[in-house]
Amino acid sequence: MDLDVVNMFVIAGGTLAIPILAFVASFLLWPSALIRIYYWYWRRALGMQVRYVRHEDYQFCYSFRGRPGNKPSILMLHGFSAHKDMWLSVVKFLPKNLHLVCVDMPGHEGTTRSSLDDLSIDGQVKRIHQFVECLKLNKKPFHLIGTSMGGHVAGVYAAYYPSDVCSLSLVCPAGLQYSTDNQFVQRLKELQESAAVEKIPLIPSTPEEMSEMLQLCSYVRFKVPQQILQGLVDVRIPHNNFYRKLFLEIVSEKSRYSLHQNMDKIKVPTQIIWGKQDQVLDVSGADMLAKSIANCQVELLENCGHSVVMERPRKTAKLIVDFLASVHNTDNDKKLD
Repeated sequence: MDLDVVNMFVIAGGTLAIPILAFVASFLLWPSALIRIYYWYWRRALGMQVRYVRHEDYQFCYSFRGRPGNKPSILMLHGFSAHKDMWLSVVKFLPKNLHLVCVDMPGHEGTTRSSLDDLSIDGQVKRIHQFVECLKLNKKPFHLIGTSMGGHVAGVYAAYYPSDVCSLSLVCPAGLQYSTDNQFVQRLKELQESAAVEKIPLIPSTPEEMSEMLQLCSYVRFKVPQQILQGLVDVRIPHNNFYRKLFLEIVSEKSRYSLHQNMDKIKVPTQIIWGKQDQVLDVSGADMLAKSIANCQVELLENCGHSVVMERPRKTAKLIVDFLASVHNTDNDKKLD
């Protein structure tokens, strides 16, 4: 292509040049900025609005869609080192007539991070209860969903505050005591014994470590470009010291098995969703929960790892909607393809 043709395209496409160049520059130079734009775009496209609410000097950040109505509101708790936007892939497939609330867990994203905060599972449960009361979300019992660490918190919340919750969905929750450790847990114990906390596989600090974490958490092998991996790492690195502190707290003796110790106190109808190929938390935990919770149904997903929400968002949304319909006798008036 000669210079005259290039000039013609520049002149003809002048109105597009700036946004295209901005996109390319963001991708090459500031991939973390591109990732933030991505989440902003999808929140806007899905009708999720971001708000803040305070309990005394503590600030919670959350996103929501819809208003409380006849159907139970839904509160969604994300996993370790994630944020409220991790639920967007599931929100995309949930009916718009549901009232959805996704909150940043203590110390994550827009929610207050304090060196004085109690990051144990009990401490997080109390913080989430403060958030619920700030929003008056428990004016009517709501449906609570949590995944991984968020599932740990959600299960204990349902045990501690039974009148708040009408039903519960736990997606591959942490907090259970297994008879034998899987390979991932064995590795963690070795790292703890050697005090090599900087090597925790769930806290990557390089693109290579990020790629390894994605492979650990997912059955599906995503082909992620190097620039995106770099962007994901860049977003996380400023928070890694906090993540290490949090991780050591939730695997401590005080917190590690909190769900296991309280699962028999869960009285509300409960749904367990788990990926059969989960390498982080063994799928046999689903059977443990089903034996201890009286009204419990289990959904095991084939060809799915720990990141159920990311790997199978459409299926996860459908399971949640069908469960709500069966438990609360509501009409599932919006089909999920």
